Amino acid sequence: MEDAAERWRSEKTAAYLSGAVAAAEKDPTRAKLFRDMAAAAEEQAGILAKDLKHTPVFTPSLRSRITVFLLGVVGPRAMRHVLSASKVRGVSVYRGKATSSGGEDAQGHPMPTSVEEVGRRHKTYGSGTLRAGVFGVNDGLVSNTCLVMGVAGAGTSGSVILLTGVAGLLAGAFSMGAGEFISVLSQKEMFEHQIAQEKDELERYPKEEAEELALIYQARGIPIDEARHLASHLIENPEKALDALTREELGLNPDDLGSPLGAAISSFLTFSVGASLPLIPYLFGDAKHGILIASLISGTALFCVGAALSLFSGRSALVGGARMLAIGAAAAAATYFIGSLFDVSGI
Repeated sequence: MEDAAERWRSEKTAAYLSGAVAAAEKDPTRAKLFRDMAAAAEEQAGILAKDLKHTPVFTPSLRSRITVFLLGVVGPRAMRHVLSASKVRGVSVYRGKATSSGGEDAQGHPMPTSVEEVGRRHKTYGSGTLRAGVFGVNDGLVSNTCLVMGVAGAGTSGSVILLTGVAGLLAGAFSMGAGEFISVLSQKEMFEHQIAQEKDELERYPKEEAEELALIYQARGIPIDEARHLASHLIENPEKALDALTREELGLNPDDLGSPLGAAISSFLTFSVGASLPLIPYLFGDAKHGILIASLISGTALFCVGAALSLFSGRSALVGGARMLAIGAAAAAATYFIGSLFDVSGI
């Protein structure tokens, strides 16, 4: 856990950024919420200051100043993930979809009406994993199909095409796996650090945390007296209180921190599956009709991937498949043409 000076600076930074969000926020209800959050962070900084021998002068960091500048340019909603990483409370109010009136789609994050409901509506069912898997297959398919077409266009032998395709598969799969591992690990470490901070603050000043939670509930439509009643009952149960504070103050889902190793393996395997498809004819030694067969396999797979992605967009599967096929075919044709400019068949 951070020392008192670091935690004091963290609270002062949260207060500074919360005030900036309030200034940039056009909705008066949300603006009031972040003004209140700024005041609450200042109050908690004051509590922490009692543990310091000498209270330093707070100066916003360069990162905080850049964040404030971007808030004025793109608005708080677009910056919600950056704000969450800086421990700005209340960013969960931006989790829903924006409505035509500038408010939030209530279905984006339904509010609990009792302590027992906290966390019940936040279960995940793997749709994110399925979506990532489909995109992993698509990335491997498109990148290696283009690589195979480019090399084939240069007039190389089937063995060279196979070797190049396998190298592209391995390089891409390891790159994707390593990238996913680092990305998810960094995000998980950040989330765990913030949740640990929240747990420590809940133990240090539960009343202040309850008031912050009540202010968030109020901003999302619950009358303040009812919000305070719900928040006070939540605070009595440390486990449910931490769950609620993590979701509502930090906008994080503690049940969905992700597994770095799982993400890396999934990314590696799905990319490899997609990248292996255009290599099938060369694996069976059919170099003569390799390009034609690889094109048919890849084209069919591209159409299927596009149709599968329509499950997430709600669009027509036929349109989605045809669009993906057209995009992939254009990319493959371009790389084949570029490869033909470097014809090495006579070498």
